[in-house]
Amino acid sequence: MLPWKRLLRPLTALLLTATVVLVPAATATAEAATAEAAAPSAGWNNYSCKPSAAHPRPVVLVHGTFANSVDNWLALAPYLVNRGYCVYSLDYGQLPGVTLVHGLGPIEKSAGQLQGFVDTVLAATGSAEADLVGHSQGGMMPRYYLKFLGGAAKVNALVGIAPDNHGTTLLGLTRLLPYFPGAEGLISTATPALADQIAGSPFLTKLNAGGDTVPGVRYTVIATRYDEVVTPYRSQFLTGPDVRNVLLQDLCAVDLSEHVAIGLLDRIAFHEVANALDPAHATATTCASVIG
Repeated sequence: MLPWKRLLRPLTALLLTATVVLVPAATATAEAATAEAAAPSAGWNNYSCKPSAAHPRPVVLVHGTFANSVDNWLALAPYLVNRGYCVYSLDYGQLPGVTLVHGLGPIEKSAGQLQGFVDTVLAATGSAEADLVGHSQGGMMPRYYLKFLGGAAKVNALVGIAPDNHGTTLLGLTRLLPYFPGAEGLISTATPALADQIAGSPFLTKLNAGGDTVPGVRYTVIATRYDEVVTPYRSQFLTGPDVRNVLLQDLCAVDLSEHVAIGLLDRIAFHEVANALDPAHATATTCASVIG
């Protein structure tokens, strides 16, 4: 075997490993989690839910890469339901033969899936607009829907939790790809969404050309300085009108959440999501303000 091929295998494996940390639960428990989310007692993905005057827009949750519509939201979805929101989540970016984990297909196509799902939710709830909350790729991909697929007319706010808005270097690893012939092609073929998320990719160049935001949508980015997947972490932040960039450690210096925990478990992040969804009733987020 040629030397570069021997090096290509571990490089590709490391890229996949760095992203696969987004898988928040073991495969063995995924079916049980799906059943739990579908149960009426879960209160989420309930298409008979009607938004209240206090929370007039449904909330659509958009999972990250190597995740799914259940596992990514086992904590945040009930958190929002318990606060009176109608909450929905979708699977997107499926690849043939790959079950349980998604967000792997071409991101432009995934944005089209989000477009259809939002239309379904708006029709079911009778709402004119939705709010979107996404983790990782799920916080970035909706920007394509907003910018190119007419989503700005149907979305009030986008909240990105550790979103890779300007791509990732995976701690500099992606800069090594040109030194390994075939590596970029392999990633693009096997998992197109990973290639789309590399800093400087054609997809991200198109997405960010002409500015990060579109008129009429409020944007919130919630990041952690300990993010080891979307690096550098400040690349997550957006510029433009109606943007609020939040760093967890500015709110609670002892918060050590990294890329996975910020989306799955972090009550500081959850409190900021609630503030972003209802800014008129926002309350200060501190280490001590997130109980309940």
